[in-house]
Amino acid sequence: MNAILRVVIFSVSSFLFLFVVTKIMGKKQIAQLSFLDYVIGISLGSIAAEMATDPERPFYHFFIAMTIYLIMDIVLTLVARKGTFLKKFLRGRPLILVEEGRINYKNLTRSKLDINDLLSLCRAKGYFDLRDVRYVIFETSGDISVLPSPRAVNARAVDLGIRPLPASLSKDVVEDGRIVERALEEVGRDKSWLLSRLGIEEGDVAKIALATYYKEDDELVVHRK
Repeated sequence: MNAILRVVIFSVSSFLFLFVVTKIMGKKQIAQLSFLDYVIGISLGSIAAEMATDPERPFYHFFIAMTIYLIMDIVLTLVARKGTFLKKFLRGRPLILVEEGRINYKNLTRSKLDINDLLSLCRAKGYFDLRDVRYVIFETSGDISVLPSPRAVNARAVDLGIRPLPASLSKDVVEDGRIVERALEEVGRDKSWLLSRLGIEEGDVAKIALATYYKEDDELVVHRK
C-alpha cells in the first residue's frame, strides 16, 4: 500500500475510533476535566496519533490499546461511584480557599496556588476586591466558585440602612445515597436528626440522590433517585 494512502486511511480510522471512544466516555472530557480524564485523554490522543504515523505496527494493536484505556475509564468510574474514598482519590475534592472572608492558607498551599493566582481567579469571576468575597471554593475541575459577601450582593440594601443577612454555605448532607458525616458535623447535626428530618429509616438513605441543608433558613432540600 502506498505510504501516503496508508497514513490517510489510518488517520481517518484513528479519528473515527477516537470520536466513538470519546462519545462513550461522555462530555465530562470537555465539561469537567479531572486528573483521570486528563491522563486517559492524553494517552488516547497519543495512541491515535502514533497509529496515523507508524506504518510498521499492525493497526489493530492501536485499537486494542485504545479499547483498554476506554475499559479502564469505565471500570474506574463505576468503582468510584460505589466508594467515596476512591472517588476522592481519583477525582480529588473541592478546597475552600476563602472562608468567611479570610484566606485559608493551608488549603491554598494544598491547591498548589499562591495569592496572586487566587486574586487572578477572583478577578476572572468579576471580583476585584476580596472584601466582596465571603467564600471561594477551588473545584476539582480547576475552576473556582465564589459566594459573594453581603456587601457585594446587597449593596442597595446597605445604602438604605437595611442590615443584610450574612451569607453562608449550604451543606450536602447526603450524596449518592450516602450520609456525609463531615457535613453533618459542620452544621452541628447528627445522623438521628437527619433521618428524622427526612422521615426515613437509615436503610432508605440509598434512595436519595442529594440532600442539601441550608443552615440560615433551617431548610433541607431533598432530591430523590
